[in-house]
Amino acid sequence: MEFSFSRRDITRPLKQPNRLIQRTTEQTVLASWSHLQDQFDNLEKHTQWGIDVLEKYIKFVKERTEIELSYAKQLRNLSKKYQPKKNSKEEEEYRYTSTKAFLATLNEMNDYAGQHEVISENMTSLITGELTRYVQELKQERKSHFHDGRKAQQHIETCWKQLEASKRRFERDCKEADRAQQYFEKMDADINVTKADVEKARQQAQLRHQMAEDSKAEYCSTLQKFNSEQHDHYYTHIPNIFQKIQEMEERRIVRIGESMKTFAEVDRQVIPIIGKCLDEITKAAESIDHKNDSQMVIEAFKSGFEPPGDVDFEDFTQPMKRTVSESSLSNSRGDGKSEPKFGGKSKGKLWPFIKKNKGAGPEDFSNLPPEQRRKKLQQKVDELNKDIQKEMDQRDALTKMKDVYIKNPQMGDPASVDHRLAELGQNIEKLRLEVQKFEGWLAEVEGRLPMRTEQARRQSGLYEAQNTSAVNSCAQDRESPDGSYTEEQSQETEMKVPATDFDDEFDDEEPLPTIGTCKALYTFEGQNEGTISVAEGEMLYVIEEDKGDGWTRIRRNEDEEGYVPTSYVEVYLDKNAKDS
Repeated sequence: MEFSFSRRDITRPLKQPNRLIQRTTEQTVLASWSHLQDQFDNLEKHTQWGIDVLEKYIKFVKERTEIELSYAKQLRNLSKKYQPKKNSKEEEEYRYTSTKAFLATLNEMNDYAGQHEVISENMTSLITGELTRYVQELKQERKSHFHDGRKAQQHIETCWKQLEASKRRFERDCKEADRAQQYFEKMDADINVTKADVEKARQQAQLRHQMAEDSKAEYCSTLQKFNSEQHDHYYTHIPNIFQKIQEMEERRIVRIGESMKTFAEVDRQVIPIIGKCLDEITKAAESIDHKNDSQMVIEAFKSGFEPPGDVDFEDFTQPMKRTVSESSLSNSRGDGKSEPKFGGKSKGKLWPFIKKNKGAGPEDFSNLPPEQRRKKLQQKVDELNKDIQKEMDQRDALTKMKDVYIKNPQMGDPASVDHRLAELGQNIEKLRLEVQKFEGWLAEVEGRLPMRTEQARRQSGLYEAQNTSAVNSCAQDRESPDGSYTEEQSQETEMKVPATDFDDEFDDEEPLPTIGTCKALYTFEGQNEGTISVAEGEMLYVIEEDKGDGWTRIRRNEDEEGYVPTSYVEVYLDKNAKDS
């Protein structure tokens, strides 16, 4: 037979392409992850572990910021706890240098706490916030890279399946061709078979051999294609993907290192300020003057008494009346008769101020030594003058409010403030009488005449009460320490306020823009139309400045706005508003 087909001849060329699978790179960079092409799953686990480490560090920094905030809060509370209470005896004790130094220490500790708040804020913004955003970006990048890796793996697996299918098809066709060849040879050797059957068997063998050749060619083509794809997979695609993953992981490592440096730098930046706080505490401690404190004790408790003179000898051997030395400060009991002192305690007083008074004591402080009495009386006069000034401030403001009501009836009823004005007038008169009484006692102690001079009246703050025009003048810059708005117009005179466009302010449909902020110094009960109630310490928006009528227009929110007395708020105008 001219045609012969051997399976051995068909399968022999398959051994040549397999050599491509065994190729390896001759030069491998040790720092590259490209030689880890078979460790896809392990790299996926490792990069996830890296993200977990980064998130753990973020949590660590976050807890550190919470500790810093808590520590700062505790320091502030500690400083506040030991601050002297206003208008108390404890506040008077802080005039000594030692207590002033302690007060400076408390203030510096408050600033010290502020630096720990700065540490918390900087760590939150520079580390926690930045790393949180970076982690989200890192997760997206990692997801993209491993998605490309899985896609490349799926592609090479598909190529392998195609190769396996082509190989099985080639093997099947070879077997079919071999059987057809054997059948043809059998038919050709059988003399009983017709020539037509032999020809048919020969054609069938040739067809099978052609199919085997086609399968062989297809198999060879698929194999070469797979080997090329496999080479690209392991030497191009996967190394590129792994290189990107390696760069991503190295960036993560560098980023966490930079964050640790920032962690230390945030602390280092506040060290100079903390050191300054400590220096101020040291400076305050060095300012303590024990001699000065001793002198202040003398001035605080000096009585003004002179030491008593010698006690005269009393001779009881002669029937004569005892006499007491004029220089002695001892007192006699009853009708000038002395009492025996044998073995008993002396009932005379060597130092009048040694015996302590029980109870509130007399109103004129006559139970105190002269110097202490003078101080108490002066303090009482000053307090009463402050109360008078307070009442006058309230009367001035209320008078101004009444005048506004008269000019603008829609704002409120002018008669609604008359009762309070009368009450304030009575209070001012009572306080003036009290001042006169205590100044009389003070003049007695200081050796002055009971009638005060005009200059003394000016110094006591009551001179302006004699001038009705001055009493009723505008008091915009005065502060009312009490929280109620109770200004008054005297019954004799009325205060005149410049005419303003105050009554047209509430006709605007479009809300006015804010020009600054303000802080309420006192509580104001805005019970009349056009006014607004505010609480002491409340922050609000300023939408219109005082136009000379003593009122400032403010806003709490979009629905709440109105007027408050200018003297009741501290205004902080925006820079742009001031320029305009």
